[in-house]
Amino acid sequence: MIMRKKIVAGNWKMNKTFQEADELMCDIDEALEEIDGIETEVIVCPPFVYLELAKDIAREGAFFVGAQNLNDNESGAFTGEVSASMLKSLDIDYVIIGHSERRAYFKETHEMLARKVDLAISHDLYPIFCCGELLPERNAGNQEQIVKKQLEESLFHLPAKEFQKVVIAYEPVWAIGTGVTATSEQAQEMHAFIRKLVTEKYGKAVADDLSILYGGSCNSKNAKELFANPDVDGGLIGGASLKSDEFIKIVKSF
Repeated sequence: MIMRKKIVAGNWKMNKTFQEADELMCDIDEALEEIDGIETEVIVCPPFVYLELAKDIAREGAFFVGAQNLNDNESGAFTGEVSASMLKSLDIDYVIIGHSERRAYFKETHEMLARKVDLAISHDLYPIFCCGELLPERNAGNQEQIVKKQLEESLFHLPAKEFQKVVIAYEPVWAIGTGVTATSEQAQEMHAFIRKLVTEKYGKAVADDLSILYGGSCNSKNAKELFANPDVDGGLIGGASLKSDEFIKIVKSF
């Protein structure tokens, strides 16, 4: 039986040299080893070039390793890209799909993201699927319609058994890297809405087991309040995941 997990995932984006990455992951690993009875699942998502290093450091299971993206093709002449089978050959656990930066800068469409989700699941990778609205969409009161469309067009084609492998990360785009955080009430409201959509599509049991993370300037100062909400199951952490002490404080916020 699948149970809802408490998850803290660190998305490093395009940061850190090899030496810095090595030091940061070792610090995280050592700090996690010192936490007694930790129940939170911790995921580190470094740049592609550090994934093997991450798996070596995490081999004892202190944290899981995720990739930040994958290509929507199985293989082929796509210079500079990385496939699901490549990630699986490194024994990667998770992969972030549909981050707002990928949608905005690389013009990733709902259809492309659906293909990425399918490829990830077919290779036994767990997708961390990102959804969320832009500031004008929030100001216009359209945030629910935007998120609903993102889920329907990129995730809801999955049968229930495959959908149960997905983690959803709600990231209000207006709060990413801006220092602005959605209020605890705003986060809970959207997370509850997402769970309601999943209930309508797949049933209450599947929805109750779904982990929904908050991603949007989450840090050690606001994590405890955010994570206290009944439908907020953790965080997809950006800048705050680049400092081990800050990241560990977030992990301990449950």
